[in-house]
Amino acid sequence: MAGQGLSDEDVRGFREALAAGRKPKVVFTASAGQVAGQVGQVVELTDPAVSDEFVVVRFGRDELPFSPADVAVAPKGAGRRVVEPKPAPEPEPAAAEEPEFVLDRPRVPAPRREEPKVDQQQVERPAPRRAAKAARPKGPAGLTVTLAYADGEWTVAAQQGSKALAKPYVVKPAEALRMVALVDVAGVREAVEQILAAERSEAEQQAEKLRAELAEIEARLAELREAG
Repeated sequence: MAGQGLSDEDVRGFREALAAGRKPKVVFTASAGQVAGQVGQVVELTDPAVSDEFVVVRFGRDELPFSPADVAVAPKGAGRRVVEPKPAPEPEPAAAEEPEFVLDRPRVPAPRREEPKVDQQQVERPAPRRAAKAARPKGPAGLTVTLAYADGEWTVAAQQGSKALAKPYVVKPAEALRMVALVDVAGVREAVEQILAAERSEAEQQAEKLRAELAEIEARLAELREAG
């Protein structure tokens, strides 16, 4: 019994044989379960990207998909039918003899003919494998757009799957607030408004401080002008 499965070279050879109209024979390996050691014919090779079980094998009246590990190239001469010997004809019953009129010996009963016993082996038919479900086609990778706030700056980034579509770039606070308004989530909007309020308060304080410093500088400049 083969147990190594099909190699990539075997699969390529099977595709060429199917294209030429031939149906290669395979033998089921131990990983195939109850049908291990049985012989089948490859009738089709489907797309391995859709399902791992892409080797369609005809076994009896069924055509079922298997993986390359479940089957191996059948050795030469495998699967040939063995001519079963015909059962010997049953012996015909002997012709009835004329009764003898014998008084001085007892009648001997005729030997009982035994029916020939035939050893019957119960051949268990393997249960057909459940056909593999057709794999759903893969859709496009997920898209993620991220609005982030750090170190006093708002940034936006976009990524699809593992591919970065847009690296983080700076946006104005008003643009960030408009983006959050589109989401229409109360908690998120409140958090953004709090951040903007804190930035506004800090900016007003800095402006007030700068105006005071500027007033001092202008007063000092006026004094210097008068002295000159």
